Amino acid sequence: MKAIISATLVLGLCGLAGAQGDKADPVGTWKCEYEIGDKKLTATLTIKMDGDKLAGTMSWPDQKDEKLKDVKLKESTLTFSAVRKFMGNEFPLDFTLKIDRDKFKGKSTAEFMGNKQEFDIEGKREKKGK
Repeated sequence: MKAIISATLVLGLCGLAGAQGDKADPVGTWKCEYEIGDKKLTATLTIKMDGDKLAGTMSWPDQKDEKLKDVKLKESTLTFSAVRKFMGNEFPLDFTLKIDRDKFKGKSTAEFMGNKQEFDIEGKREKKGK
């Protein structure tokens, strides 16, 4: 009985220590998927450290390396803005992503013709060495 209680305590404490050490790390290259209307779309998000600040770019099939603005991480929530250029127009996008290890889920808000629209976005971090 003592062995079971001891094992439970050890596993419980290890679990707590592991949970506290699992701080969100946004650095890397992320493959993103989202839908607007009935269209499935993709993008690539790259986050890096620039000194002590986060920085990055977002690329779409027809627009490469758009610099991110106001990249911030608070706990496991990554926020930033980017500008999507499409058919001669510019659309400001605001992103709020909840990171869980090598995946994220979140929302992006865009302004189209004076109307704000929100869409879901998901992503997976590419494995290093790819």
